Amino acid sequence: MGKFGVIVLDSFGVGAMDDVPEVRPDDIGANTALNIIKAVPQIKIPNLIKLGLMNSIGEERGNFKFSNSANWGTSNLMHHGADSYLAHQEIMGTKPKMPLLQPFNEVIDIVEAQIKKDGFEVKRYGDPGYQLLLVNNCATVGDNLEADPGQVYNVTATLDEMPFEEITRLGESVRSVVKVSRVIAFGGRDVTLKEILNARKIEHEKYVGVSAPESGVYNKDYHVIHLGYGINPKVQLPQILQRNGIDVALVGKTSDIINVKTDRRFPGVDTNYLFDKFIDQSKDMKDGLLFMNIQETDLAGHAEDPVSYADVLEKADKKLSEVLPLYTGDDILIVMADHGDDPTIGFSLHTRERTPLLIYKEGTTNKYVGDRPTLSDVGATGADYFNVEAPENGNSFLHRIIDGTNIGD
Repeated sequence: MGKFGVIVLDSFGVGAMDDVPEVRPDDIGANTALNIIKAVPQIKIPNLIKLGLMNSIGEERGNFKFSNSANWGTSNLMHHGADSYLAHQEIMGTKPKMPLLQPFNEVIDIVEAQIKKDGFEVKRYGDPGYQLLLVNNCATVGDNLEADPGQVYNVTATLDEMPFEEITRLGESVRSVVKVSRVIAFGGRDVTLKEILNARKIEHEKYVGVSAPESGVYNKDYHVIHLGYGINPKVQLPQILQRNGIDVALVGKTSDIINVKTDRRFPGVDTNYLFDKFIDQSKDMKDGLLFMNIQETDLAGHAEDPVSYADVLEKADKKLSEVLPLYTGDDILIVMADHGDDPTIGFSLHTRERTPLLIYKEGTTNKYVGDRPTLSDVGATGADYFNVEAPENGNSFLHRIIDGTNIGD
């Protein structure tokens, strides 16, 4: 055994998937990584280039050349759409199930009945067809306005009025009667119901919710739980490793969305802070899984800001100079993404793109692991690496790294 590290550069896709013309035509032409390089040609990301970024993109651009020492591949998304939560569950070995895409107001009656049944006080806010649910006069339930329309519902609450245990219970009540991919239940302090309602918006004519950033819930003591559709954490790599006495560290967004009991849990957003925690854990952990999400890339994509995106990539690339020397011997490090969010395409939503698989193993070069059908192949490779039972989805590519032939052989 040794360390198996996975770094997800959130939304750092390398080109639209083949099914995009059929399922997401707005994403035609998306290529987050390449279009950032085109928009910011002075970007300095030597570690990502050496690890095989241009190989995974499939073309060179100016001084950005293919690496002849990289171990690399690409991965497609098996889950519907392009969603960070579902992608991380898929990476860790979940077989995605097809959720519904449904505006909240189409299910408001059954949600209202269920949360009343579960002991909450409920009233409606807004005009018929464009309503939120107000719960215990301190929380709202409605559409998520940051994800793909109809994919996610939000429970937005003030922690000053509703303990996080109750926010979680409310989220579970909503989750029990809806079939969208995710219910997110969250809250923060020093925010009032009035401020939450002031952030109410209507998007795409029929999706009604609260803009989480504008509500202020992120600003102080933010707590969140993500409740997915058809997600069984017992068949994912982290809980499989836990049952086998193998350590797991979760850094960044992974600590919020991966369900496993571990003391090595480090939430946060700042890229340098998260890399510092990942570096500390890489030094401290002899054997185990380290799983980190870098979220500021995703935030720059949503802001449609390629310059800010490039700045985050440069920070991450500089930190990789500290990470790579810590992965020696049998250790393996994978740098990848979960989908795209092309800041140049003309809208702020995620883009359905293949992800890079940039694989570092000391002394191993020039290995190609293929264009994988699912992100779950990473979780399956981790299980193979630790010689434990496989997760429910995915196939290992460990043999291609350990004893595969060189590219061109």
